[in-house]
Amino acid sequence: MSNLVSTQWLADRLSEVTVVDASWYMPADKRDPATEFEAGHIPGAVFFDIDAISDHATDLPHMLPKAGDFAKAMARLGIGSDALVVIYDGSGIFSAPRAWWTFRAMGHDRVKVLDGGLPKWKGEGRAIETGPAARPPADFAATARPAMVRDFAAVMDIVKNRTAQMVDARSAPRFTGAETEPRPGVRSGHMPGAANVHFRSLIAADGTFKPKDELRAAFEGAGVDLMRPIVTTCGSGLTAAILALALEETGVGGTALYDGSWTEWGGRPEAPVEAG
Repeated sequence: MSNLVSTQWLADRLSEVTVVDASWYMPADKRDPATEFEAGHIPGAVFFDIDAISDHATDLPHMLPKAGDFAKAMARLGIGSDALVVIYDGSGIFSAPRAWWTFRAMGHDRVKVLDGGLPKWKGEGRAIETGPAARPPADFAATARPAMVRDFAAVMDIVKNRTAQMVDARSAPRFTGAETEPRPGVRSGHMPGAANVHFRSLIAADGTFKPKDELRAAFEGAGVDLMRPIVTTCGSGLTAAILALALEETGVGGTALYDGSWTEWGGRPEAPVEAG
């Protein structure tokens, strides 16, 4: 069963699902997703703040929160344990998969991503609502799934012993080290042995995911063996979730995500780095 839903599917079921806006933008974009949410969102949606709903005990960006903290945040948003959640973002396919992965990592499987996101919804002239979200509080239970997450020590072991494949969602210039990393103090390059599948290579011209055979070809073309364990990574653990979602769409389950990603790896001197 697909983790994606179409704009028409959502329009037909708006009253039956819980819609979540998980828009997030790079600092260089100078966009405020919370302000944009109030200026216009899909009717009935609530705003999922990826930075706020994270682990604040670390200085790494938007790390996975503790299960109890996530449950409280969802309850405040009015998202119940029985809700069928549909997540979108303002870029089309960018940050919504990170929220999708977070729900899954917290034990909630009734979650989908709107294929094409808000740009496709707006482009089709569908209804838009303004103002703050207005859902009453709900009861939400969360159970962490540690098998879906890898930390620094686990990835160090993977890089050393090649027990899994690291697949990096960053652009080729960042992966090779030809382009400087956007975060200060983070080295350029990639993990030894990692493969590179830029997340944008998985998105079609209309902002939706490419067909399953093209998604599969993108990974295989990068040298990824879809029969072996895979851990996705990126700059800060956000677009790595796009790879995780794409892999799920091709029928590859059981992937994990390196939450600290390159911000942590490139910032730690003991972590080996390759360029080129």
